[in-house]
Amino acid sequence: MGQNADIQSQGSLYNQALMIVSASYRTDIPAFYADWFAHRLELGFAMVANPYGGKPYRVDLAGDKVDGFVFWTRNMEPFKANLATITDQGVPFMVQYTATGYPRALEPSVIASDRAVASIEGLANQYGPRVVVWRYDPIIYSDLTNADFHRRNFAQLASQLSGSVDEVCVSFAQIYSKTRRNMDLAAQNHDFTWSDPDWDIKQALLEDLQSTAADHHMRLTVCSQPDINAAPASCIDVARLSDIAGHIIKARQKGNRPGCLCAESRDIGAYDTCPHGCAYCYAVKDREKALANYRRHDTENELLVRT
Repeated sequence: MGQNADIQSQGSLYNQALMIVSASYRTDIPAFYADWFAHRLELGFAMVANPYGGKPYRVDLAGDKVDGFVFWTRNMEPFKANLATITDQGVPFMVQYTATGYPRALEPSVIASDRAVASIEGLANQYGPRVVVWRYDPIIYSDLTNADFHRRNFAQLASQLSGSVDEVCVSFAQIYSKTRRNMDLAAQNHDFTWSDPDWDIKQALLEDLQSTAADHHMRLTVCSQPDINAAPASCIDVARLSDIAGHIIKARQKGNRPGCLCAESRDIGAYDTCPHGCAYCYAVKDREKALANYRRHDTENELLVRT
């Protein structure tokens, strides 16, 4: 999995990037849609509903048409067979793996943090420590998860993951209207309060988390928040994928929002389809709708969820 010493000399042997496939920052495909993905992988393509309107579009998944996969998840265990298939096809992949260990009032149905840690360790042991990026994301300020909680909680997780990952990606919750509504509902139902503090307060916490990450041989990066003084993240990371592949993968930078350094990719997920129910989730407007979409998805359909 390590980068070849002569990687630069090999670069001319490879054509321009075909495409990096993202699965998915819109939902948790590895946790909930592993069988659907396996069927689409077998057929070599998926259709994706355009989240901005217009006709669905095709994304190729065949090994000779994909430069690499980036998976986003809170539970990779249901997806192990798919990783084996992708590996057999010779296609590199990386995993953005979220493990936060928050109270159930905020995360009612994610796997426990010790299970997530064990899963990350298993991936690192099997595929190498460059394959997984740990995400402590988003950072939520509440009377259940204040700054001291984050310092302690982050330190415990970093200690457990030391040696299995070399990067931790963080961000502070961005409060969209749907986020505010869902956080307010969770606070009402579970009797807690939450806030969105000023950037100087966030910066002070971040500096402590940076120090802790460094103590455990991790580089801390920040996802799409240029107001914070820290290394920006590249979550669709062409350099990491190139290292894993052992050859140069070419892709232009094409961020999704200010401060985003992601390489260009095609995402095959859909909003309002993740049933984890996290109160802060930007990808779910209505949890009941997400549950309904999950329950009615068809593993043999070209689309993740029929429109």
